[in-house]
Amino acid sequence: MKLKHIFYLCIILFLIIVPLINSQSLTKSGTTVGQFLKIGVGPRAIAMGSAFTATSDDITALYWNPGGLANIGSNQAFFNHVQWFADINYDFAAFAATIPDFGSIGAFVSALSTDDMAVRTIEQPEGTGELFTYGTIAVGLCYSRSLTDQFSIGFNIKYINEKLWHMSSTGFAFDIGTIYKLPILNEFRLAASISNFGTKMKLEGRDAVSVKQVGSPGYANLINTDVQLDAFDLPLLFRFGIASDIIKSESNRITIGVDAIHPNDHTEYVNTGMEYGWNEIVFLRAGYNSLLEQDTEKGLTLGFGLHYRIVDLIKVGMDYAYQDFGRLSEVHYFSVGIKF
Repeated sequence: MKLKHIFYLCIILFLIIVPLINSQSLTKSGTTVGQFLKIGVGPRAIAMGSAFTATSDDITALYWNPGGLANIGSNQAFFNHVQWFADINYDFAAFAATIPDFGSIGAFVSALSTDDMAVRTIEQPEGTGELFTYGTIAVGLCYSRSLTDQFSIGFNIKYINEKLWHMSSTGFAFDIGTIYKLPILNEFRLAASISNFGTKMKLEGRDAVSVKQVGSPGYANLINTDVQLDAFDLPLLFRFGIASDIIKSESNRITIGVDAIHPNDHTEYVNTGMEYGWNEIVFLRAGYNSLLEQDTEKGLTLGFGLHYRIVDLIKVGMDYAYQDFGRLSEVHYFSVGIKF
């Protein structure tokens, strides 16, 4: 590596890390809705510590950086399942296709669901006999294109809905991402993305309507009351990442990546990760999530993958990731993908 390249890399890392160390202690935690939008997608990216902004070269770029969808090089289908905390299920399914001389297009749907839960009140803490559920869904479309051999850009537009018993909220959001490739270090990549830039969301429905008794006993009137709820922002994420294939041969590849993330509802943090690939068939991955984040429970991530070509035009991939959440518990991610 040339000395000037090392110098440039040090400057980039300095510009990323110093603002994070000097960030303010105010976190704004609990001030945004649609928290399911922050659940990572794809065991490959999760196992790499979610440091995937500049590596995004498969269908999960739909989540991490839509600019990377231009680099998938084939048609792909993907399904991801996560058993989250407290028996919460999270699923993500997507399809993407490459169209010559036009670019890449994709579509995805993500859904979070819970089991039935008992309705409890102050008067009936053991339950009223009624049951309620909480669920979310996000549906999106993506377009991505390589403007040059080194630069690609992509856009997502998505519909978001949250439902809590008899109430729901709806919003729309926009994502944008870019990747720039430099012909050094086996393709050194710089990338940036903005996720969930969109409308505010507010719960509305009959659970916000109550009946109040006004007046003295025996002469009271019943008045319908509509509780006005606030509207809240979506969890906006700014990501900046660097990545490189530090070793790349016919049989072996080692990719490393570093991401800096600035959320609008918490402190900034850094993700790091690496991936080893043997003949692009067997993959081992490791990373560390949320370095420098205040009060984080995230940490070590590990995973592996097996991608095998069953016929000339079809390749099937199965991936797994483990993520440590400290006192909360660990989470396991599974996915199945097809390239054709």
